[in-house]
Order: sequence, then C-alpha cells, then structure tokens
Amino acid sequence: MALGTVVTIFIISASYSQIIELFPSGGGGYLVASKLLSPTFGMFSGCALIIDYVLTITVSIASGADAIFSFLPIEWHSYKLQFAIAGIVVLTTLNLRGVKEAVLPLVPIFLIFIITHAFVIFYAPVMQITNFQNIVNTTMSDVHDVSSKIGIAGMLLLILRSYSMGAGTYTGIEAVSNGLPILREPRVQTAKHTMRYMAISLSVIVMGLMLAYLLYKVEPQPGKTLNAVLFEHVTADWKSNSKSIFVVVALISEAMLLFVGAQTGFLDGPRVIANMALDRWFPTWFAVLSDRLVAKNGILLMGIAALVLMLFTRGSIHILIVLYSINVFITFALSQLGMVRHWWITRSGVKRRWWKLFVNGIGLILTVFILGSVVVLKFHSGGWITLIVTGTLAVIAIVIKKHYHKTARLLSNLDELVHAADSSSPSTVPDKTQQIEPEFDPTAKTAVLLVSGFNGRELHTLFSVIRTFEKTFKNFIFVEIGVVDAGNFKGITEIENIRAQIKNDLDRYINFMQRHGYYAEGFYSIGVDVVDEISQITLKILERFSNPVFFGGQLIFPKDSFLSRLLHNYTVFAVQRRLYTKGIPVVIMPIRI
Repeated sequence: MALGTVVTIFIISASYSQIIELFPSGGGGYLVASKLLSPTFGMFSGCALIIDYVLTITVSIASGADAIFSFLPIEWHSYKLQFAIAGIVVLTTLNLRGVKEAVLPLVPIFLIFIITHAFVIFYAPVMQITNFQNIVNTTMSDVHDVSSKIGIAGMLLLILRSYSMGAGTYTGIEAVSNGLPILREPRVQTAKHTMRYMAISLSVIVMGLMLAYLLYKVEPQPGKTLNAVLFEHVTADWKSNSKSIFVVVALISEAMLLFVGAQTGFLDGPRVIANMALDRWFPTWFAVLSDRLVAKNGILLMGIAALVLMLFTRGSIHILIVLYSINVFITFALSQLGMVRHWWITRSGVKRRWWKLFVNGIGLILTVFILGSVVVLKFHSGGWITLIVTGTLAVIAIVIKKHYHKTARLLSNLDELVHAADSSSPSTVPDKTQQIEPEFDPTAKTAVLLVSGFNGRELHTLFSVIRTFEKTFKNFIFVEIGVVDAGNFKGITEIENIRAQIKNDLDRYINFMQRHGYYAEGFYSIGVDVVDEISQITLKILERFSNPVFFGGQLIFPKDSFLSRLLHNYTVFAVQRRLYTKGIPVVIMPIRI
C-alpha cells in the first residue's frame, strides 16, 4: 500500500506539472475545468474547492489539536474541541487584522519538523534491523492467514480500500499550480521544480512513516495520533527526560505547521470565490479583493464556515478527512478529465502528445477510483454531508448566474442607444469634414466615466451626465478595465483580444464625443481587480487634468429585492469609497432598467 501511495504521488505530481505548462498564469482546478470542459463543470470544481479550503482550516486546526493533546494528560482531552474552536477564532481574527504568515519565522519550526521526523524515519529501520527477519516472517504469516480466510480477491479489496482511504495524503499537491502567480520567474520552471521536490519529500515521509509503523507494530491508542504512538515506541529505551522532550518537540512542530497550513484556506478560499464572482457565479462584489470590506467578508465567511464544521463534527478528524478527501478529489478528477479531453482533441503541434495523454489518463483513472471508493465506503460516515453541502453551494451559484443572465436581457433594451450613438452627428455641422478637432485644455472641467464597454448601459450614463450638467464639462475621459477571468482567459492571445476590444470601445467613445465638439481621451488597463486598476489609472489622470469628476452608473430595478441589492452596484461604490479617501469627487448616476 505504501508503494502504491508513492506511485500515486508521482503520477498526480506529473499530471499537475502538465497543467502548469498548459496554464502558465495559474492552473487552479476552477480554471482548468472551466476552460477544458465547460463553465458548468468549472463551477462544480470551484464549489468543491471552496468547501475544500473551508475544510483545510478545520482539518489543519483539528489535526494540530490532536497532535498537542497527544502528550497531554487524558483528563485534559475534554477541552480539545474548545481548543480547536479557539484556534479558528484566533486565526480568523488575525486575518481580519491583515496578519499573514511570514517565511522567516517559520524556518526554525520547519527545520525542527524535518529533523525530528527524518530522524525517526531513518532511526527506525536501523534500530530494528536485527528484528527485520522476524517482521518479514510475521507479515508473510499474516498475509497467508488473511488470504486463507477471505481469499486473494478479498485481500486485494481490503488493500484497495485502505489505499483509497489514504486520499488525504495527496491533498496539497495542486497548491503549486494554484499559486503560480506568486512564484519566482521563470514561474513554470520554478513550479515544476517545486512540484518535483514536493513529490520526493512527500514520498519519503509517507514510505518512511508507514515502514516505521510496521517495524514498531504501531496500533491506534485512545487520545493519541499514530505519530505520537510511534515517537513513544522509538524513544522507549531513552532516558525519561530525553524521551519526553523529543516527543513534545516533534508533536509541537507538527501542530505549528498544521496551524500555519490552515492559513491556506483564509488566503486562497476568498481568491477562488473572487474568480467565480468574475464569471457571475457569485456576487460580483466578491471579485474586488483589494476592497477591505470584501476581504473582510471573505475571511469571515471562511472562518464561520470552518467553525460550523468544527462544531458539527465535534473536531473528529476521522469525519473531517472524509469530507476533505471527497472535495479534493472532485477537483482532481475534473482537472484530469479536462486534460485528457484536451490532449485527445489536440491533434497537432504538441510534442509527446501520447505520453501526456497517458500520464493524465492514468491520473484520471486513479483519482476517479479514489473518489468513488471514498464516496461509497464512507457515504454513511459523513460522505453524504459534503455532497449535500457542495451541491447546495452549486445550486446557489446557478441561481445567481440565472439572475445575472436575466439582468443582461433587461440591459439589452438599452442597446438601441449604441446604434443611435454610432449614427449620430451634430446638426450644426452637416459636413463632417468641416469639424474642428477640440482643443486640449488640462485646466477645464473634466468628466471621467467608468465604462465596461461601448453599450447601452454606459451610454445611458454618458447621456445623463451631458443632460444633467449641460456645458459644464469640456473634457471627457473614458476608463475601461479588461477583467481577466475564466470566462475569457486562455492565454496570451486572449489577452491581446481583450486589449483590442477595449481599444475599439474607447475609440468609439472618443469619436462620438469629438463629433459633438468635446475633447476626449481613453485610459485602460487589464487585471483581475477593477478597483485596484482604476486607482492606478486615477494617478495618471490627475497628472494630465486638474479638475476631474468621476462618474459611474447604478442600476435601478423595476422591483427592488434582496437579490438585486446583493448582486449589483458594489464595484461603483467601492471605487467611490477608494477615491473619496484621495479627495476625488465621484458622482453616481441612476440607470433605470
């Protein structure tokens, strides 16, 4: 089983290395499934990832609590759940205050963890070398005894069941592809090297610990982790003080790293929500990660969900790891399926195509087998919970998506303004060749309009500004941000397509305003956070124009509802809050639909 686990680690790592090559800007499970399968599959993968990150917090803290209480008196164990709950509350509070883990303070903890666990992995076989033949004979006798009772097929099924129950071993391998944007250049090579080192180190630890369990006949004990039992067996012949110090230090280093691992949920969970918000699966205001209120809400959402799960499962790592494994392998399986489909339909221009198809194909078979086994074997032991929770989140996402589609249809009623703007010309200048290009006056009043394309909604705002303020503004500036999301992003070519579309939109605005005697310019940027990008462009606008006033549009629905208030108009108000702090006026114009 240990050998099977090691082979699986390298297969999943190799398959994710191919995902890194295909998605050099970051190949998280949501993006891979959205682009290579369909947006709906991507949505399911994203929902599983969000629940997975909630479980990352819960599992890490519960496991850390188990490690610490393994060396504490048994009468203290009744406080373990309270300790784990306090851990979630403390980490949530720290993240709300903007505290993130730094690398340097973790180095000593990481080194202690490596030294203590590497010592046990290499010390165990050395100390048991004289007893090795007895262990081999005992193991062979056990195998013969089991096979005689349940048969070879039954024994193989037992091994396969144990193999699938170790699904939690592989979690975290995908983190490298998710975190590509923060890696050092060249990112793809750095990520592939990191993936290789992770696979090797994880394999050594898994193989070494499982062998040590066998050599020292480690069996579960109430209130203790298997590692705690192993450390006690390994140090049984040591002096009392040395034994206690080693066990305590090793377990505390485990717990500390697990608590730090919980940070992944607080950092990456809101990021997945933001990516899905850009594609309208969740409220679009979740996409504004730079806004303090959004970041705060995202952290609170992850923390409260983790707290509910901790209370619901009473901190049972046996239940939590089942929930964790199912969601992780939903994402794994969908990512592998997407890669297999990609290599199958990509017939030319790919080197070693059949080898890549083979690697992802084996990865697909293994991940589907493990996912199916965990769901079937642990369905009544908690598996149904994660399926219901993930399914409920998917239903919510579908409802939100349908609302945005309905709003888009309502907004299409304003699109006749586009034709009117393109075909209009000032009545006072019948011959367009006689038009005089407006002069640039940086001191004149300047209207800065935040637009999302050349469409009826933005033209409605523009006409409202002209009608309301008449001849107040001589300069008109149009700002458009190209948002990079799974819905339109595949690679460099798509980035260029986005840039070309934005330039075309801005040119149409500029031409329209110049035909009517106004000076006009366009500013644009491409990124994942609209508010951040607008803040950067504002600095450039202030350098050129001394009297700018910013304008945005607010949708007004025929029937105001909780859903319409929740899903719309957040971005423009976030921009207003950000620019107000800089003393820049922002006027929001109503758009009735």
